Amino acid sequence: MKKKFDVMGMTCAACEAHVTKSVKNVDGVLDCQVNLLSENMEVNYDESKISSEDIIQAVRKGGYDARLQDEEIHQDMRTSIEKRNAKKDEELRKQFKDLILSFLFMIPLFYLSMGSMMHWPGIPSIFLGHENMMIFALTEILLLIPIVFIHRKRFIGGFQSLLHGAPNMDSLIAIGSSASIVYSLYSVYMMAYHMGRFNLEAAHDYHMNLYFESAAMILTLIGLGKYFEARSKKRTSDAINALVELAPENAVVLRNGEETVVSIEDININDHIVVKSGESIAVDGRIIEGHASVDESMITGESIPVDKKEGDLVIGSTINKSGRIVVETLKTNDQSTLSQIIALVEEAGNSKAPIARMADVISGYFVPVVIAIAIVTCITWMMLGESFHFALTMAISVLVISCPCALGLATPTAIMVGTGRAAKLGLLVKDAVALETLSKIDTIVFDKTGTLTRGTPHVSDVEIYDERFLSYAYSLESHSSHPLAEAIVHYHDEELFNVNEYAEVPGGGITGIINDVMVIGGNKKMMESHGILVHEEKDYSSEGKTVIYFGIDGKYAGLFALQDELKEEVSDVIVELKNRHIQSLMLTGDNDRTAKALASKLNIDYKAEVLPADKEKVISSLQDEGHIVAMVGDGINDAPALMKAHVGVSFTSGLDIAIESADLVLMKNDMIDLVNALDLSHATMTNIKENLFWALFYNAICIPVACGVFYPLWGWKLSPMLGALAMSFSSVFVVSNALRLRWFKVKKESVKRNEHVINTDVSVIDKKSLGKKDKTMNKENCDKIVKIEGMMCEKCVKHVSNALNAIEHVEAHVSLENNEAYLQVFNHTVTDEMIKNAIEEAGYEFKGICINHKYDQSDYDKVIIIEGMMCKMCEKHVNKALNKLDGVEADVSLFEGKAYVKLQSVVDDEVLKKAIEDEDYKVLSIEKA
Repeated sequence: MKKKFDVMGMTCAACEAHVTKSVKNVDGVLDCQVNLLSENMEVNYDESKISSEDIIQAVRKGGYDARLQDEEIHQDMRTSIEKRNAKKDEELRKQFKDLILSFLFMIPLFYLSMGSMMHWPGIPSIFLGHENMMIFALTEILLLIPIVFIHRKRFIGGFQSLLHGAPNMDSLIAIGSSASIVYSLYSVYMMAYHMGRFNLEAAHDYHMNLYFESAAMILTLIGLGKYFEARSKKRTSDAINALVELAPENAVVLRNGEETVVSIEDININDHIVVKSGESIAVDGRIIEGHASVDESMITGESIPVDKKEGDLVIGSTINKSGRIVVETLKTNDQSTLSQIIALVEEAGNSKAPIARMADVISGYFVPVVIAIAIVTCITWMMLGESFHFALTMAISVLVISCPCALGLATPTAIMVGTGRAAKLGLLVKDAVALETLSKIDTIVFDKTGTLTRGTPHVSDVEIYDERFLSYAYSLESHSSHPLAEAIVHYHDEELFNVNEYAEVPGGGITGIINDVMVIGGNKKMMESHGILVHEEKDYSSEGKTVIYFGIDGKYAGLFALQDELKEEVSDVIVELKNRHIQSLMLTGDNDRTAKALASKLNIDYKAEVLPADKEKVISSLQDEGHIVAMVGDGINDAPALMKAHVGVSFTSGLDIAIESADLVLMKNDMIDLVNALDLSHATMTNIKENLFWALFYNAICIPVACGVFYPLWGWKLSPMLGALAMSFSSVFVVSNALRLRWFKVKKESVKRNEHVINTDVSVIDKKSLGKKDKTMNKENCDKIVKIEGMMCEKCVKHVSNALNAIEHVEAHVSLENNEAYLQVFNHTVTDEMIKNAIEEAGYEFKGICINHKYDQSDYDKVIIIEGMMCKMCEKHVNKALNKLDGVEADVSLFEGKAYVKLQSVVDDEVLKKAIEDEDYKVLSIEKA
């Protein structure tokens, strides 16, 4: 069970470390995250072993106090944050009041103390002269007492922590101030002792050793620094407060036909909310009446209003710019998108980055070491012959200058401001770990569909080889929810047939029974697995298109070529990533040629034919190679890969899933924001390192000065009062430096892009007549000619035709007149023996077979003998490769293993050879025709 607690009394990184240690030592606590900046902690514990009260007691035993946060179960996010802000405001007012009271007593104390020595004007005579030394001392004590009372918590907390063996900042302040006070009180008693014996000279010596004003100054200046620090810390949560202010407090609900104003907390799911022009939409829902122009800039950052109509989803806290709508509630206020964003930003701001561990380790040892240095300093100066009050002054300076508060604030302030700025830019960062890891990314893996592309493919080309193709394909694809299926269904309105035994093959395609025949749709591998040989008039894959092939009753029926346009900003993003020395990799389930065409446009590496289940393996392999990997996907099918990556990046589509699986959500759905997130991450980490450097460098310089290391050489000496002032403002400096992130400027602005208009021009090649083989095959265009005896009538022709067409990769036309069969054979796996057996099994006599020499060698200039062509696609590849050459016209014969070439200009044989061998075929010889 996870619960949040408010922790009271923490003042520095040492406090944070001690509270963490105290809670983690409790049996049953699984994890504990303490945040100094927010003054809270999140504890994950086994409720069967311990209760929340046990955790609170552990904190109290450590010298601090704690209480459960947001104990009201039904308290919504807005109320919770408003209460927290009110509490901070109240504490800030109290700090200011205490500060004013401290100055009211400290100023006269300081003026009295310093003025009497420096002969400042306005000092009453009652405080001057040897005879008034006791009046002077007692007055200082009276002025000091209210200041000590105001800052009593520093003494109580400081000494309690010291007794618990975990000294903190308050311990340093308490020891330093107490030393000044105790030594001054000792001096007062010694003054009284010597004055009673009329030894005024000795009494005067002790009179000069009063340090009441030092103690008062230390406490007051610490209070001043803490007040400015608290003010600065309050500004770090401005982003969350701004988000909270977006939500309306009330809404108009339709109940029993009447409009009723209710609090936003009282809205239930399925309530109907009336939103008029100029009003904020109360919660997430769907428009059931009317239409409007909605300003979603506070959520997405997009300044141009979006037109919404019936059935469209709307987001809570967005503004209806025009029109009246009725919205059906889909989420209550505490489940809304805005509440999720606020929770996410707050959680990220309170989380701890790995770099903070260094500060935690240092803080654990820092205060005890400082106390030891102060003791050694005091003893050393006394051994060197200096007076006790000189040695004590040096020791006190060491104590007050060495506060680790700046060290503890270095990381959380930058994280909170950085994640808040990210939210304003439309970047939701899940936690500090993700923010830090983003700065180390060297490889980004992109899912293709919906990430690099728009995710709305459209049909660009159709090839038809069976008159049933369109209606059967439409019927089959109507059962699938895949984007490619939707594009096919939207392409053409065909008669819808019943589909039985519908099935989906992951990474392959779909199958079903229509009118008692098997219909298959999918990629080339899917077709090959069912023994269907496919072909296409154009090489669509080389154009970056995805091809879906269809087979009907075991025969090739046609194809759809689909195109998904690249997002406009993607090319810029890839260039920006390369400029930042980040490698990009595209993952897609498309075949290699399609993927290569798209990757070449982007100049990006790619992996093709990757199944959804295998994306996680690709991420793992990159991580095994030592890469720091980010994965960018839609957050649904890519969820395993998003979780596996060091940083998962998703979009607002399916926000709930995206938040669960991704570490970074791009609210504007604009890929350019990925670059901005990387830049913000680098800026935040740079800010943290600056803060840590300042905190450590400050102590490295100031502690030796406070010890008096440079006193013998140059007379440099640090008074406790200056030390207190410097220490206080070191924390203010760190917080102020972190606040600079509020003005972080993106280098690449997201711009409103025109909605893409899908090109409706579709290239259709209708060759369904090819399916009627008796009309298309003849002696001139066939591959092989078979001699047959025994055919007597058209029934005989049909028997032979059926027998031959039943052979895989064969199309045949039978001529009764010539006693011949003309065959198109699409693959070398079809042997003459197979053809002979088919004819003889049909009851006819096989008389011989020969290859049809379609091309007259005398019509050409050269003949190329080629090895390695196995099918019609091989023939097509070679034919295309040769005809792409300038001055070349070629015809290729698969079964002759030859290419016949006409030359319109001089073309070297090596050029012809290279064109063929680039397609992975071997040239045996090139001869003149």
